[in-house]
Amino acid sequence: MANIYDQAYFGEQLIPFKDANLSVASSAILYGLSVYTVFHVAHTPDGMLAFRLPEHFERLQNSAKIIGLEPPTGQWDYEAFLNAAKELMKANQPTRDVFVRASLHAEALLSGTRSRGVKTVFSMFVYDADPIVPRDGARLKTSLWRRIPDIAIPSRAKVNGAYVNSVLARQDAIDSGYDDCIFLDSSGHVCELSAANIFMVRKGVLYTPDTFTDLLEGINRLSIIQLAQDNGIKVVERSIDLTELYIADEVFMSGTSAFLSPVVEVDARPLTAEKSITERLGRLHHDVLHGQAPAYADWLTKLA
Repeated sequence: MANIYDQAYFGEQLIPFKDANLSVASSAILYGLSVYTVFHVAHTPDGMLAFRLPEHFERLQNSAKIIGLEPPTGQWDYEAFLNAAKELMKANQPTRDVFVRASLHAEALLSGTRSRGVKTVFSMFVYDADPIVPRDGARLKTSLWRRIPDIAIPSRAKVNGAYVNSVLARQDAIDSGYDDCIFLDSSGHVCELSAANIFMVRKGVLYTPDTFTDLLEGINRLSIIQLAQDNGIKVVERSIDLTELYIADEVFMSGTSAFLSPVVEVDARPLTAEKSITERLGRLHHDVLHGQAPAYADWLTKLA
């Protein structure tokens, strides 16, 4: 269980986390009608530094727009989002790296299967930044469940209800003795993990599934692509077959809660011991998150 901090932002104010609740009759509970984003905040000598905060707010906005959720009444802009995050840091005073989950929930009661004209409420809470996969090498299993296609539930929107798909797939992997799953899309191409994007290296080239492959356009995914290109690593976005992972030189995943973590086995097939690009990008990603890479200082926002 993650350690959740005592104070949460709910509606337009800070309240005890235990009181930040939605009704069992709300659309968020009945239909999973919430959208969210999770961002990393590093505890550094220079203060609490949030990673790519404007992009996370934009993704929250876009997710709401895609499924037709309207923002709460009153102020709904980046400045309000930033101020809420700052208040949250001040109230909780974390002394280590944390994650912040920001959500927009449909709180209307028994409103039926619709999203427009439904009252919404904004929430934000803090919890310790513990990774969801082993940082020293994860074992992956191809899921029996396929990734929900964009024509069913939009992949570009982080919709709470859609994560039943991820739960089914990851639980199957855990039950089979693995750490996480690999989703295939409806055409059988590699898509992503339960809550992270996937990359592979072959002959010094970094490959990752393109955005036509029913995946979340992860903020960390885009960051890794840019970091690789800035450091002379060729990046190709294209469809990837499962068997390519079996013979890849390196495989790794990226995501807010997965950080940048290597993969050591796919479907009971051990991967090569080569991890040079994975380790190189992993060190750089860590330095960027913690304000130790001056070239990427504009990716960080000081919260406290």
